[in-house]
Amino acid sequence: MNLERIIHELNFKAVRSSGAGGQHVNKVSSKIELIFDLQNSSELTDDEKILLTKNLQSKLTKENVLLLQCDESRSQHKNKEIVIKRFLELIKNGLKIPKKRKATKPTKSSVEKRIEKKKNNALKKVLRQKPKF
Repeated sequence: MNLERIIHELNFKAVRSSGAGGQHVNKVSSKIELIFDLQNSSELTDDEKILLTKNLQSKLTKENVLLLQCDESRSQHKNKEIVIKRFLELIKNGLKIPKKRKATKPTKSSVEKRIEKKKNNALKKVLRQKPKF
């Protein structure tokens, strides 16, 4: 996977930022929206596409398009850099394959400790009861 080529597949859209900022915010489009079409990417293999679709399912649209936006800075260029960094982190984390969990048994001593603790608790509760005549 070549990250530089993937960056060239990205589409950017400059939008007006929301929130406070006076007259200037109404004239300048500093918010950046990043659009990445996962299914039509020529740089990702089919296996990578399947893995990303599975891992980034909550961040994708119905058409498997990834949408990210940034309006942290007043500068359009800084927002573009920030959103590209976020995108690359998402892709790297999305391509990680988690290790399979190995099932383990509890040790003999831990089982014995648990049973002993249960017996002590039961005894404590028996001693709390009123005596039977």
